Amino acid sequence: MTPSFKTMAAWLRSRKVELGLGLRVTVAAMGALVIALALGLRLPLWAVLTSIIVTQMSVGRSLKATRDYLIGTLGGAIYGGAVAILIPHAGEGALLFVLVLAVAPLAFAAAINPSLNAATITAIIVLLLPVMNRVDPLDSAIDRVLEVTVGALTGLLVSFLVLPSRAHSQIRASGANALELMASVLNELLCGLTRGRDNDALRRLQDGIGAALAGLNAIGAEAERERAARLTTGPDTGPLLRTVLRLRHDLVMIGRASVVPLPAELQRRLALPLTRISDAIVEYLSKTAAALRNATFPPSIAPVQAALQAYGAEVASVRSEGLTRGLPGDVAERFFALGFSLEQMRQNLKDLERCVADWAEAPTGSRSKTADEAE
Repeated sequence: MTPSFKTMAAWLRSRKVELGLGLRVTVAAMGALVIALALGLRLPLWAVLTSIIVTQMSVGRSLKATRDYLIGTLGGAIYGGAVAILIPHAGEGALLFVLVLAVAPLAFAAAINPSLNAATITAIIVLLLPVMNRVDPLDSAIDRVLEVTVGALTGLLVSFLVLPSRAHSQIRASGANALELMASVLNELLCGLTRGRDNDALRRLQDGIGAALAGLNAIGAEAERERAARLTTGPDTGPLLRTVLRLRHDLVMIGRASVVPLPAELQRRLALPLTRISDAIVEYLSKTAAALRNATFPPSIAPVQAALQAYGAEVASVRSEGLTRGLPGDVAERFFALGFSLEQMRQNLKDLERCVADWAEAPTGSRSKTADEAE
């Protein structure tokens, strides 16, 4: 194979989830159109559009989209149909009044509960379509519900049958991405204690972590929805999500402690231990991310513990020599906050090891070996 073909093939493999979604959406749209035409629905367009809307990246997300769209459609059809039938609106002024009466309460309800977003649109269609096409409002409401039901059920069925993508499995890739970003941030933060740091680069990395965690939490909610519907089996997503979030908090604390470099004498004594800590934790996070992505057991945390113990011993030596006594209050506060933050990170990395081990797909006996090596 030529290099360009290999590159394209590698890119396509990295986009399997997105390609699967594209295929599911296409199949759902085609299926909804065929079914709508076979049933003789008045406007097959709404069945096709609904099938596209409810076909999401994961089965869990498709379940929520289908539920929300059906509830919103049913509520909007009932309310919009009732307004259209009970309140005469032959003239333009009356039509405007009825439109306001239909839209305002549903828009307010959707602002409170976003799962009702489809209700407002449905009410407008049920109200205005009879005016334009000279059909009965009740028939319009029934048609709308049938069209959306066909589209929603078609999209949901396709999500289950055509290259189904489980949110539970997507957590691996999303969590691994967040850990890799954290490794990059930690390296930049600890290097800043001895040589200064690139604040623009650090801000970009921190923003990336924030976006990654937002996506991870969203996928976690979808995964729990799948578990509740008994569509998947596997570990609870909560411990992993909480541990990753605590690691983010550790990075924030380390960032506050490393706003400015350490004094020159402390830099000379602590530069090497800090470098070893950075190397050990960055390597551990990177390897743990790979283990989570590949569903294997995490690496041993022993190198991280050894590096932190060496740093603690050097800090104790520095303090015994009195090198911290003359430090300004804010510098001393940041210096000791750094040690506390690193200890918190050690504990959270230990929790991360257990969480990733829970997500590993390997023989049961392998887990005890990893835990014993880390002790």
